[in-house]
Amino acid sequence: MNLIVAAVPFFILAIIVEWLYGLARHRNTFRLSDSISSLFLGVLSQARRFVTLGVGGYVYYLVTAHFSLDLMAADHWFTWVLATVLYDLCYYWQHRMGHERTLLWAAHVAHHQSEDYNLTTALRQTSTGFLLDWVFYIPMFLLGIPAEVVVTVAAINLIYQFWVHTEHVPKLGWYEWVFVTPSNHRVHHAQNELYLDRNYGGIFILWDRLFGTFQEELESEPPVYGIRGALHSWNPVKALTHIYVDMFRDSWHTRRWRDKLWVWVARNGWRPADVAQRYPREKTGLEQFRKYDPVVPPLVGLYAFAQLVAAVLLLDFMQKTTLAYWSGVGLWALLLAGMVTTAWWLEGRDSTRLLRWELLRLAALAALLLAGWSLGTGAGLLLAGVAYAALNLLFLCLLLRRGVASGPVHAH
Repeated sequence: MNLIVAAVPFFILAIIVEWLYGLARHRNTFRLSDSISSLFLGVLSQARRFVTLGVGGYVYYLVTAHFSLDLMAADHWFTWVLATVLYDLCYYWQHRMGHERTLLWAAHVAHHQSEDYNLTTALRQTSTGFLLDWVFYIPMFLLGIPAEVVVTVAAINLIYQFWVHTEHVPKLGWYEWVFVTPSNHRVHHAQNELYLDRNYGGIFILWDRLFGTFQEELESEPPVYGIRGALHSWNPVKALTHIYVDMFRDSWHTRRWRDKLWVWVARNGWRPADVAQRYPREKTGLEQFRKYDPVVPPLVGLYAFAQLVAAVLLLDFMQKTTLAYWSGVGLWALLLAGMVTTAWWLEGRDSTRLLRWELLRLAALAALLLAGWSLGTGAGLLLAGVAYAALNLLFLCLLLRRGVASGPVHAH
């Protein structure tokens, strides 16, 4: 049983409750565009398995088969307690290195780009962490902890972290000393100088207290959320790749071969001196910081929300259906394309150019539907695809008829 998938209805309900509670208390912490951007990234993180290969899983298999101690009993309480504690310790170091090394930060940065702090931020996850994150959990397999136990405690760890992404829960007394809470995790997501690179634990805050990375949330220093090099985009492709792109450019432009290689293993923030001089990269200070907030016409907001619902439903179908590899890749590509064009609408991009991309996306959908029909795909699925395409065309006609702005307008 996939605990993450099983928890999705709870996640959705909790997000709705938090939003309604914020409205009732006149302290709404949600913005439509930011929340949809976060949830799009969450959907992509779950759909990633349809296009990537399980390198980490194969390494774990080799370690268990050839190098580990005898497997512990999966039905013994001690195995579960040890696995829960050890997983969180491994997670602490994986998380900490994700902030201290640029290559790992490139994967983790997507989780920190939101300039709001609410339960949708918890679901704003990377799609590229599979490249290297698995390295940090090898000790668990060396000790002989069964794979099914590791997978389960990993899911429990991630589910626990969901509830700490809220501004509505105050400090919790003695609980703050042992466990990760909304208060000490708000610190982790802040870009204030005092709060940078602090509070890495997943369940236990004890690791931060032990290794010197703990910082208490102070009333005198309200957290300001987001990253110093603000993204200024809702585009999920840019969100997932912009640090990798920066690293590649620095490696390409620097003259020294040593620096070309060092870029990929350097501490976060390091750049070759010659590149930093020729291509300076500005970091926004808190004094100049303004949330990225293009004005969204109501019809565009409705269209974006409809695309989010469609993406969730498609992901649910993909997870419940046995797909051939290239079928999974095709559906993943459709998911991504819909998210990118939706992001462009939310950013206020030129509607004429956007129409071309939307028509190209719908043409690709039509090709997939035709291919599915020729292969005998069920009538229900084909009908759902046709209905989705028709609703998209209707929305696009309405958007163009209403004369959606051809350039971004920012809120003040």
